[in-house]
Amino acid sequence: MTKGINTISPIDNSVYVEREYASQDAINQALDTAQTVQKKWKATPLAERKELCSKAVDAFVAKKEDIAKEICWQMGRPIRSAAGEVAGLEERARAMIKLADQGLATTKLPEKEGFERWIQREAIGVIFVVAPWNYPYLTAINAIMPAILAGNTVVLKHSAQTPLCAERLHEAFLAGGLPEGVFQYLHLSHQDTETVIKDDRINYIAFTGSVPGGEMVEKAAAGRFIGIGLELGGKDPAYVRADADIAQAVDTTMDGAFYNSGQSCCGIERIYVHEAIYDDFLTQAVDWVKTLKLGRSDDPATTLGPVVRASAADFVREQTKEAISQGAVAHIGADDFPEDVTGSAYLPPQVLSNVDHTMRVMTEESFGPVVGIQKISSDEEAIQLMNDSEYGLTASIFTKDIDAGVALGQQVETGTFFINRCDYLDPELAWTGIKNSGHGCTLSAMGYESLTRPKSFHIKKI
Repeated sequence: MTKGINTISPIDNSVYVEREYASQDAINQALDTAQTVQKKWKATPLAERKELCSKAVDAFVAKKEDIAKEICWQMGRPIRSAAGEVAGLEERARAMIKLADQGLATTKLPEKEGFERWIQREAIGVIFVVAPWNYPYLTAINAIMPAILAGNTVVLKHSAQTPLCAERLHEAFLAGGLPEGVFQYLHLSHQDTETVIKDDRINYIAFTGSVPGGEMVEKAAAGRFIGIGLELGGKDPAYVRADADIAQAVDTTMDGAFYNSGQSCCGIERIYVHEAIYDDFLTQAVDWVKTLKLGRSDDPATTLGPVVRASAADFVREQTKEAISQGAVAHIGADDFPEDVTGSAYLPPQVLSNVDHTMRVMTEESFGPVVGIQKISSDEEAIQLMNDSEYGLTASIFTKDIDAGVALGQQVETGTFFINRCDYLDPELAWTGIKNSGHGCTLSAMGYESLTRPKSFHIKKI
């Protein structure tokens, strides 16, 4: 096998997928095709584009069992929940199809004697989407579906951990009747990814990944004056007020912290609980976590699978060990999950108390099954701590007083603010982040703005 992708499954360290990297000829052909086909695709009526994309979604959902199994083996999502990603893609894709008329609508200006004026949205050209492994379909479809609906063509570079996801999406779009070249994928090395970003045939980049990855994208595209959408992760907080429904807050925040083994950009990584209910919340949270079953992702009984690779698990182990050495208290012991072995991707969950912001586990993205729970005494302290972060993707407050919660939400520095829920993307709302969580917007009608450009028409009647 020539140099390329070897996807190691976190389930058993076996090689699950092998693929060669695209050759330079293949890369050039793909970009030439995307540029050529886009001229005809943008002239295709929106109604036809919507119909073809809808059929592609149908074709994708029809393969949900196979797709779920592949997700399980490629990145370790428990098989019992892997099919949820198919349902999530369908929800988002169909929402963007529904919102296309609104997002791409022409703006008619008020009548002015002797003139006609309007602003219309026009496709940009070729969109380069770089997608991650943790939610391999959901993150990708956020940009792919509106880009295609808007009249652009798309070239997808997926993570080397989840290469089959690119291929499955390609199959679905072809099965739906999308013309050849409107959606393509390339398996690329990091160097070739940078080269594609610099290529004049690329007109917009949608990247989801790490902060260093986002820096690479911006540097590679510097001087090209093209749009870049970046989603770069988070250290998302939750605040549980004294008046919260404790059981509901525990169930929601713990699921938000440990679903997908904590490998979610918008997962809960730090929790602030009012001192009046802190002890009750902590007790119930620990009891909740102890019900998780750590095991192989292909076991239907497993609720907590391995993280993506052993090195990622060891990073979280070290972060947790350091916090404990600084005074944090660990509430999950070896007797609860005896499988914890350094160098293994199977990482038991951990709940830490007596934490503060001098500890990396409360400030640095963990991306694993660990959460710190900090006692606070006021709304003001909670807001100060929630905002004390280099990230700003989502934030949650749990309270029965909705008006008070909304007022506090106005002070939180975040892209999405929740009350009494977390770790969810509503496709009719804008998905965006601030600070090191990135910039740009996907989903909602606003998600079409960055994937199109405004063109003004100013007509004088003679």
